[in-house]
Amino acid sequence: MKGGIVGVLCGALLLAVEAACAPNSDAITKVPGFKPNKWVARTWEGNNYACKCHPGDYCWPKQNHWDNLNRTVGGNLRVNLPPGAPCYNTFQGPLGTVNTYDAAKCAAVTAGFPNEQFQIELPTAGLWTYFTNDTCRPTADPTGSCTLGYYPVLYITAKTVAHIQAGINFARNNNLRLVIRNTGHDFLGRSVGWGSLVINTHSFKSISTTNNWNGPGYNGPAITVGAGVQAFEALARLNSLSPPRIMVTGECATVGVAGGLVQGGGHGPLTNFYGFLADTAVQFKVITADGKIQTANANTNSDLFWALKGGGPAAFAVITEATYKTFADTPSAGINLDINPGTNSDPALYWEAVRKFHSYSTHFVDNGLYVYYEIGPVPNTLHVHPIVGVNKTLAQLQAVVQPLFDDLDALGVGYTTSSETYGTFYDLYNAMFEIEMAGNSALTGGWTIGRQDVINNHTAIIDAFQTVMNAGSFIVGHMWSAGHGLPQSEWAKSAINPRFRNVVDKLITIVPVSGDAPLAAKAEAQNRLTNIVDGSLRAAAPNGASYINEADPFQPDWQNAFWGTNYQRLLQIRRKYDPEGVFYAVSTPGTEKWEQIETGTRLCVKL
Repeated sequence: MKGGIVGVLCGALLLAVEAACAPNSDAITKVPGFKPNKWVARTWEGNNYACKCHPGDYCWPKQNHWDNLNRTVGGNLRVNLPPGAPCYNTFQGPLGTVNTYDAAKCAAVTAGFPNEQFQIELPTAGLWTYFTNDTCRPTADPTGSCTLGYYPVLYITAKTVAHIQAGINFARNNNLRLVIRNTGHDFLGRSVGWGSLVINTHSFKSISTTNNWNGPGYNGPAITVGAGVQAFEALARLNSLSPPRIMVTGECATVGVAGGLVQGGGHGPLTNFYGFLADTAVQFKVITADGKIQTANANTNSDLFWALKGGGPAAFAVITEATYKTFADTPSAGINLDINPGTNSDPALYWEAVRKFHSYSTHFVDNGLYVYYEIGPVPNTLHVHPIVGVNKTLAQLQAVVQPLFDDLDALGVGYTTSSETYGTFYDLYNAMFEIEMAGNSALTGGWTIGRQDVINNHTAIIDAFQTVMNAGSFIVGHMWSAGHGLPQSEWAKSAINPRFRNVVDKLITIVPVSGDAPLAAKAEAQNRLTNIVDGSLRAAAPNGASYINEADPFQPDWQNAFWGTNYQRLLQIRRKYDPEGVFYAVSTPGTEKWEQIETGTRLCVKL
């Protein structure tokens, strides 16, 4: 491109858009609650806003500024193209139009689009596409339209901590929307953002282990991982030790373990024993919004350490390195269970079977079991894959589960089941948890069910499940208890909502809807999720809470739903470490006045 990495003509595919492209009359420098900076005045639906700088605004950085940033980050600054762009003759981006068709690349992206790891390796992809606006999916018709949608405009493939610092400083000084991305493993659209600059941390793959980590608050075996490490990589390293060890991770092996997972809490098959991933964290190396490298542990920046452990993704700092406790691996066993229309066609009998199954949630978690299940999307389907007994023989696991099978037999419900025993939990994890798919478009919600809800209100819970299904949604459930094995003296050491310690089932609800659906259809789907699907669950389980990484960010009273009594403390910490609003993720502490206006595009503060 002309002029180094950028050019100077409005409408070309440029990194710089000169001030002449937008009038200076939009300029604001002072916004209540923030230090003086470059803001853009906008009015939307009768309200006044101060917005971050986007392409075409007076404050969008000029060519020489982008060139300087590119040199600072070792030539790793790039203009972003959507993953599907090679399937189209042209890409019409916010900075201009470029020819993009490449048959071989199109074939590769078409084949790889449903594969999580394929999308993770792309620099800015969101694994679930609703919040990208779905305006450039892979296609067999190259004459179609490919636009950027809500994908970021530019990205930095960070290779060093200094690259991350440079990106944060550039975004702060120019008041750009900033997105931090490792895997893009996110349901809420936090890995993408219209008009944004992305810092991709996926190359930070360092892993080290020790039997004698000695630091504030902990002395014992630990693993230290870089920001780009995924669960399967960390678990494989731990399994290679003699004897093998394990750590808390999500049930999905592709998720990163040092970013949004721990900042949201991080639940998984070992939560019954050790709590959330956040409960096992002993130290973070981070870069704060002022661009400084910091250590956070029980003694140093202890408030930040606490907030990073479940207080919200992309809210307080960028984690470059995380250290976690590790635990001895043990023999484990698993059972699968399926009820489907092929074995049962009577809806009333099916729902009675679901009621029987779910009534055992407290029994299962009290016996240390983890249960992953799906209700739907096919009607009259219950898919339980797997029921996990960590440190249990198959006979011990079967003894815990047998009362459920006895009840199903007494009902006359047809089902299929299988079981297996493994030498380690690691072997079970790789064999029994099913591979998840990427590339789907849907709204995600969810709620959790408290122990007292199951005891006192179980009929209403199953009625709510039926409401969810009748509203065109389906359920992914995770039975665990984050207060079962973790001593109560440890519960308050992370920012996790205290109500989670009494939860016995965490639900994800999914409402399929195309990212490029008409605005009215999107609004209807969002209302259905918030007020009917999740609304029914909130009413049936008032002792529950909401898990920030797998939930509806637009639910009422999200502050209390996500963090409960911890919210006010988190708000103060956010103001301390990010007073200028450098970091943003929807419905995280301190974002009450932030909105994405103009049909979900510009990120702005409501005045």
